[in-house]
Amino acid sequence: MMPSLEFMRRKAQLLTGLPLLRIYWYDGTDGPPTPKHIALAYQPDVKLRLGLVNRQGAQKGVDPLVVTDLINLSRNRAMASAVLLTGDEDIRVGVQQAQEYGVRVHLVGIAASSGGEGNQAALLRQEADTVCDISLEDVKGFMACRPAPQSVAAVAQVPGPVMSAPPVGAVPASPLVAEVPPEQLAAIVDASLAQMTDDLIQQVAVAGRYSIPAHLDGLLLATATKALGGARVPDGAKKQLRNLFFAACDKRAQTTR
Repeated sequence: MMPSLEFMRRKAQLLTGLPLLRIYWYDGTDGPPTPKHIALAYQPDVKLRLGLVNRQGAQKGVDPLVVTDLINLSRNRAMASAVLLTGDEDIRVGVQQAQEYGVRVHLVGIAASSGGEGNQAALLRQEADTVCDISLEDVKGFMACRPAPQSVAAVAQVPGPVMSAPPVGAVPASPLVAEVPPEQLAAIVDASLAQMTDDLIQQVAVAGRYSIPAHLDGLLLATATKALGGARVPDGAKKQLRNLFFAACDKRAQTTR
């Protein structure tokens, strides 16, 4: 078995004290599965899940695969505990719903070199039942850094401002759109409702527009960010979006009572 898989197998059994059901491995691809993907798929007790990689190199459709598996395995009583190696806040919705079925969720991350929460979303760490950071020494057992390829920068003979490159490892801030058209806000609300059960819609209707549950507010904003191509939602649009979201949930809840 590959070292990373063996590490996760041991870590899962250590955290839960339970036998392993299987390891789900999520990745993206811009074409057919790569040889490494195929090798993974043939490993025992491994289920490979592939999303897409767009032209900008960003993964698309991977988070919904994780959330769907969490919910389905929990609902079907196929697992009592789940061990997640991830840091994306979009997974929080799946964690919360798995917990509603009685599943304990253990979050695993790579410890930050300077302390703190590393590259994991704070709200995701708060949602998990336990949080475990693996050390750099653990990571070295199955992962190595590959030196960046040498390149030559082409300099255009055009005067202009001098821009410095960001430091290695820096994460650029998400762009902020100027405004969101009303019809796009309505489409985001519709897309959010499509991911919710009647019980979740009822939760919003009961809570009120000024106290939307955090996990459902997170679902709404995550859906908005994806609809905006990864851009952040401006504060003014957030208020409009939440008002529309509550109104839609309240209307749907009244028709299902």
